[in-house]
Amino acid sequence: MDLLILFQIIIAVVIIILILLQERSSGLSGIFGGGGGDGGFYQARRGLEKVMFWTTAALVALFGILALTNLLL
Repeated sequence: MDLLILFQIIIAVVIIILILLQERSSGLSGIFGGGGGDGGFYQARRGLEKVMFWTTAALVALFGILALTNLLL
């Protein structure tokens, strides 16, 4: 059970790092339309950015499964 909690902590830290690495603009101005001509807030993901997005999604799903498993044990 302690190993399960350790895995959750490690996954949570990796998720935080991946989310921070996915920053698209230099602050909140990009969300509110001040991002300039970079294609806007929504744009296609390519290359490493796409891999990071799907890795983040998979780790979030794994974190949820581990949380539910920890709850049931």
